[in-house]
Amino acid sequence: AFLLAVATNPAPQRGAPASGGATQALQTPPQNVGSDTCLACHEDMQKGLSGTAHGNAAYPRSPAAEHGCESCHGPGERHVEDPTVETSIRKFTKMAPRDVSETCLSCHTKSSHGLWEGSAHDARNLSCISCHSVHAPKSEHAQLKTGTEIETCAICHKAQVLKVKRVSHMPLTEGRMQCSSCHNPHGSVNVKQLRVGSWINESCVSCHTEKRGPFLFEHAAGRESCVSCHDPHGSYDDRMLVARPPMLCQRCHIGTRHP
Repeated sequence: AFLLAVATNPAPQRGAPASGGATQALQTPPQNVGSDTCLACHEDMQKGLSGTAHGNAAYPRSPAAEHGCESCHGPGERHVEDPTVETSIRKFTKMAPRDVSETCLSCHTKSSHGLWEGSAHDARNLSCISCHSVHAPKSEHAQLKTGTEIETCAICHKAQVLKVKRVSHMPLTEGRMQCSSCHNPHGSVNVKQLRVGSWINESCVSCHTEKRGPFLFEHAAGRESCVSCHDPHGSYDDRMLVARPPMLCQRCHIGTRHP
């Protein structure tokens, strides 16, 4: 009886069309419906997009020049048929951080974005939308979720940003210098995510060229690292020292052993 049942229900041949309309619909890839269809319900999303790089159709690599909304969110056919299905379209606020960044990196692969994978921010489960907003940016540049770059960094790096309010780099307080002037938030080849060089001194002397040396009497602490004596984010000293003399020197030169 078992052999008879198998014989009367043969397995479908490879390459044969699937039976049933529902199965065939699942195998058919969804189609694009166009941005006009999306804006029929999501008209408010267009306000923040217009005037930005993503909404500039004249730029051939922008989403607006290709498939519009569906360039990032994917084909919207199934979403139009049943908006309640969560997986019918990419909803970035409900996606895993790595998946969000993977979508953005499909276009943003050059310049400062090339080292994002494995960077400090990527390792801490941050994504592109942790700092940036495509539809509701508040900054004039980089489409940040806050008004300025320092405000964005202050969300996590509170201690470093509070030091800026003390004695800090003068261009920083004047708005002519940002956190990204020294750091690359999208990743770097060094631990501190420095934009220039592979260690701290190379980054510092890219601006402070007069401190490059060589000097007649080299200070070992300075040769090792500028931050041995200076705090680049700011301090209470006018030279941005980590401590005031004589305590600064006594951090290395123990007073009881001084001749």
